[in-house]
Amino acid sequence: MSQPPRSNRGQRERNGGGNRENRHNDRPPPSDRSSRPPYYPDERSQPRPARSAPRKQKTESKCTHICSRRGIVLICAVLTNVLVLICIVSAYITMSGMSRMSSFAGGSFIGANIPFEGTELQQVRDLDMQYGQMRAPGVYGGVAFSLVMGVVSLLFVVSGNKPAHRLPRKLLVCQFIFQLVGGVAYVVAVGLYLHFVIKVNSTEVCQMRERLYARNGQSWMNCDVSGADAAVALFGLLTAILYAAGTILTFQTIRYVQQYHKDRKHYEAERQSRPRATQNAPLQPDAYV
Repeated sequence: MSQPPRSNRGQRERNGGGNRENRHNDRPPPSDRSSRPPYYPDERSQPRPARSAPRKQKTESKCTHICSRRGIVLICAVLTNVLVLICIVSAYITMSGMSRMSSFAGGSFIGANIPFEGTELQQVRDLDMQYGQMRAPGVYGGVAFSLVMGVVSLLFVVSGNKPAHRLPRKLLVCQFIFQLVGGVAYVVAVGLYLHFVIKVNSTEVCQMRERLYARNGQSWMNCDVSGADAAVALFGLLTAILYAAGTILTFQTIRYVQQYHKDRKHYEAERQSRPRATQNAPLQPDAYV
């Protein structure tokens, strides 16, 4: 067989070597590649990690603790004390007679439609004055009692603007004793008030007033227990019930606070023996009482 001439093979080798040299020459020099700016991917094209939902912080206001069960009962007790005060004053004004009502209104019998005249008018004035003086001790005592009870109850409401476990123990004990004594005292006060009213209405002065007013067509003035006096007794008993309910709730609060402090001491003792990583969770109270 005939072999290709070596001259052709040498020529091909020279041509191939030339091509390799050309390919090497086509590559950019290292200096050109280093002069190009580096490629940075667009941050806007990359998906951003989802933001974690913000943790909801438990915000506590003063109204949260004032409007607890104990606070609501005391607020209702303040309102019923005000109603007792209003009913006592209105009962005194109503049963004091026409002369007293005209003086409270800032007027007089002159120019008014009064069915009395002459000696009867003077007699009505004297009897109304005597009856008002007889009712005065019960009125002053009832007003002072209901006012003191209402103000003290309001002070306990305002002082309860903190969580139960942060309140001083003496404050809770004083509140418990006050409501316990207040409930019993209101029942006794209502009994004494009705007894005093019935006793005054059974006197000769009240009987003479009733006959004198009835003679002139004023049948509303009698010696029975009036509606305002009955309202005093009703709201007084309601206040006693509220104080009894507050006594129970305050007792439960005192027990809860004691148990909370015991658990806290036990928790602190266990916390000292735990690893450092698990000591960040504080003990949280789980109820408003």
